[in-house]
Amino acid sequence: MRRESFASAKVIASDCAGFLEGPQRNTILGVAQLIMFGELAVNRALDSLELKANPAL
Repeated sequence: MRRESFASAKVIASDCAGFLEGPQRNTILGVAQLIMFGELAVNRALDSLELKANPAL
C-alpha cells in the first residue's frame, strides 16, 4: 500500500466520523487510529529497508 493511500484512508475515516455521533463515531475514530498505526509501521519498515540498502545513511 502506498503512503498516499494511508493518508487518504485516514482522511476519509476522519471525515466520516464528523457525520456520526456516539458509538459509531468512536468506532470510526478507532479505525482512523488503526490506519495511522499501520501507516507508521509501514513507514518504519520502509525506512529500515532503505537503511539496509544504503548503509552509508
